[in-house]
Amino acid sequence: MAKKVLLLINRKSRQGKENFARAMEILHDLNFEILSVPAKSSKHLRKIVRDRGKDVDLVIVGGGDGTLNAVVDSLVEMQLPLGILPLGTANDLARTLSIPNNIPEACQIIADGHLKYIDLGWVNGKHFFNVASMGLSVKITRNLSKEFKRRWGILAYAFTALKTIVKTRPFSAEIKANGDSIKVKTIQIAIGNGRYYGGGMAISQDAAIDDRQLDLYSLELQSWWQIFPLLRTLKFGTQHQLDWVRTLETHEPIEIYTKKPLTINTDGELTVSTPATFRVIPHALQVFIPTSHTKLQSNV
Repeated sequence: MAKKVLLLINRKSRQGKENFARAMEILHDLNFEILSVPAKSSKHLRKIVRDRGKDVDLVIVGGGDGTLNAVVDSLVEMQLPLGILPLGTANDLARTLSIPNNIPEACQIIADGHLKYIDLGWVNGKHFFNVASMGLSVKITRNLSKEFKRRWGILAYAFTALKTIVKTRPFSAEIKANGDSIKVKTIQIAIGNGRYYGGGMAISQDAAIDDRQLDLYSLELQSWWQIFPLLRTLKFGTQHQLDWVRTLETHEPIEIYTKKPLTINTDGELTVSTPATFRVIPHALQVFIPTSHTKLQSNV
C-alpha cells in the first residue's frame, strides 16, 4: 500500500523551484501517494502541517534549515516522521544526518524507511534542530540577503561574517547553567543541539544530535582580527582551544539574561528573544536517515 505523504517544498529556496517537479516525479515512482499544498509563507507551512497532518503518514520537507525550522513545532505537535530533501544553501541538518544533496538519493532514503529518533533544542517555546544563537549571528542573518545566498551559496556566509564582525560590538550577558552563574562580555553566544550550522561549522568537536545535551560557546574576542584563527577552528568544532572562547556542555537547562532584549536566531531564522531558557528535548522527533548511518555521534 502506498504511503501518504505531505510534500512541502520551499520554491524560494536555493534549489527549490527547479527541483519541485523532479522530486514529485521521483517520489511518485517510489510508490508514494503525494499531497502537495502551495505555501505562501513560513507561517502558512506550520498551518498546513497542522491542518493536513492527520491525513498522511509522514511529511517531506524540501528546502533549507530555515524551512525545516518553520515546520518543526508542528511536526512535534502532530508526531509525524520527517523526510528531508536538502534544497537550501547550507543544509546543515542534512549534513548532520548524512543525507546527500542529490535529490534521487535523498528520496530513496525516505523510501527505504529507516527512522531514527533525534533530539531537539527548545528556547522560549520554540524548537530548533541545529543551533540557537544571539549577537553576531543575528546581525549576519539580517545582512545576508536571499539573492546573495542564491548567487554565492555557502561562501555568502563567510563574506557576510567578515563584513559584519568589524562593526560588531560586545554585549553583556549572564549565563546560568549547571548550578553556576557566569557574567560575560561577548559578541556571540551559541547553543547547539545538532552538530553543524552556518554552512558546515561545528558547534563542538563531539557534538551530536542524539546525545541528549546542549553545547554552548561564547566568543569573548578582544579584537576583530581574532575571527581568523576562529574560522580555522569552527570547521572542526575545536574553538574551545582558543583562550577567548568559553565553552560548556550540559544536559540541564541554560538560562541567559541580557540588559536589553536580544533577538535569538534559531536555525537561521529570527524567532524569540532574551531573557531565554534553553533545553534539550531527547528523542523528540523521528527522521528518515541512511540505513548505513545508525549512529549520529561524531566520528572525530
